[in-house]
Amino acid sequence: MKILVLNCGSSSIKYKLYNMDDHSVMAQGVAERIGLDEAFVKVTLPGGEKKKIMHDMPDHKEGVNFVFSLLTDPEIGAIKSLDEISAVGHRIVQGGDLFEKSVIVDKSVEDGIESLCDLAPVHNAGHLKGLRAVDHLMPNVPQVCVFDNAFHSTMPDYAYLYAVPYELYEKYHVRRYGFHGTSHRYVSQRVCEYLGRDIKTQRIITCHIGNGASVAAVQFGKCVDTSMGLTPLAGVMMGSRSGDIDPSAVTYLMEKLGKKPQEMADFLNKESGLLGISGVSSDMREVSAAAEKGDKRSQLALKMYNYRIKKYIGAYAAAMGGVDIIVWTAGVGENQASTRLESCSGLEFLGVKMDAEKNNSVRGEEAVISTPDSKVTVCVIPTDEELMIAKDTMALLKK
Repeated sequence: MKILVLNCGSSSIKYKLYNMDDHSVMAQGVAERIGLDEAFVKVTLPGGEKKKIMHDMPDHKEGVNFVFSLLTDPEIGAIKSLDEISAVGHRIVQGGDLFEKSVIVDKSVEDGIESLCDLAPVHNAGHLKGLRAVDHLMPNVPQVCVFDNAFHSTMPDYAYLYAVPYELYEKYHVRRYGFHGTSHRYVSQRVCEYLGRDIKTQRIITCHIGNGASVAAVQFGKCVDTSMGLTPLAGVMMGSRSGDIDPSAVTYLMEKLGKKPQEMADFLNKESGLLGISGVSSDMREVSAAAEKGDKRSQLALKMYNYRIKKYIGAYAAAMGGVDIIVWTAGVGENQASTRLESCSGLEFLGVKMDAEKNNSVRGEEAVISTPDSKVTVCVIPTDEELMIAKDTMALLKK
């Protein structure tokens, strides 16, 4: 069975084609600048090299159509005909409280996703465009939606509700939803497979730390809390997002800076975090390089960044009555040894003992980076959200 996984943004389409017989990736790439000048697709070839192909893509329909043509291209394609694709799985950022698990797409699902656009206007609108483009070009192929917040739907109400009048939750669905759920689900399951443990007996803290970042508490296989909230802005400090901030500080800054609500949201999402504190970049690699050269603000940004992750690890250990496994994943979590070490430093009282040598040698591979006598096992597990989406899609088809 071959399954195509799509992640459609407002102006981009990421894709991966899987052979589900052995979970191998047959083709992958990303279409960028859809609806803009100089649109292109960057294709990853079988040898790992990347090929950039310029192509005018005025909308998602043409973007999807061009991706399909590349999949069947005689030179760089992976299949001879689109008929070989059994289904298409989509990543959907916001499922609200309407979707608590992956679903096969029908009209009611599309309507539900559209009704949640207020909660994620950029993301959900892009997802819908991708769904509808596939439906137009391949009307007989089943589509599946895998929701980014579905894994967090097991949070108890006392964890996901905000302390505002309850009727605001009833009327406007204002609550903590959390994101990166597909990643948190994948790595919490995979780390138990890797260690040979039963997930139903483990208290796991998963740290998905990339340009966007979130931490989750996974108790006995179910998420009981997560750091992101109504939107992906809440929680730990990120590349360009502020993370947690006093709401009164937001209104104070709006008044001082003369910003309207959406302008303030953009400011906190795109001009804050590592970028805002360092003044150098939102990219961890560039901030780290500047810090090593003695840049004081970059050094401060890194201290703030690591400190906030450590606080969430401590909080979630308290919420679960302890922790058995800490997992690091995503771009920074998988590759930045200093972030892992500094964020775990001082957690010895929880039973965390890091192996500095192992930690320094690990980049983007599955590994244990704690000492053999550490009561808490600390691991690096590269995430694979697309494979998780493909697996969900296959499972629903078989049903």
